[in-house]
Amino acid sequence: MALSTRWAHYALFTLAACFLAPKNASAQKVRDTRYEKGTLTKGQKTGVWEYFGYTPSGEKVVLQRYDYDRGRLLYFRPGPDVLCHAEVSPGKWSYVRPDQPPFYIGGDVALAEYTSKLNYPAAAQANNIQGKVVVAFLVDTLGHTSKHHLVQRIGGGCDEEALRVARTVPEQWVPARVGGRAVPAEYELPLNFKLSQ
Repeated sequence: MALSTRWAHYALFTLAACFLAPKNASAQKVRDTRYEKGTLTKGQKTGVWEYFGYTPSGEKVVLQRYDYDRGRLLYFRPGPDVLCHAEVSPGKWSYVRPDQPPFYIGGDVALAEYTSKLNYPAAAQANNIQGKVVVAFLVDTLGHTSKHHLVQRIGGGCDEEALRVARTVPEQWVPARVGGRAVPAEYELPLNFKLSQ
């Protein structure tokens, strides 16, 4: 009799554990790579993610820390001092050294997922056209992009292809900050066309 009572308690406990366990626990997955670390829930980034880079000596450093649940940048590692074309007051644009330049969430590695999708135009291949095309665009105070235009061209259809690819980059931008406030700023995206030898 005691054995069946123990078995009934065990069965009841097991059944309760199955029903009370979080339903999304199996849908969560931790991604930890050379360049990023965070949690995926049903294939979407959730919670706080860290993005890494490497110093010239090979030391791994945190470049960004971003909270996807709150849509907020928690940390970024300042890079080299750069000039940025930004709207410093309504209608007044100037080149400034921002507190924080506009940048892509995940850094250059994440951005390269999209910029590497260039299709080398046949005309450029036939004429051995290689080089760098620079596409500039506006990153507004909400991280949305617009006004894509060419700053540096090489021809042969590469310019149009670079514009096409730049427009496909998802709007996961952090706006520039000047004086502690978000400001619209221009971002220049270089795209390289190089023929394989």
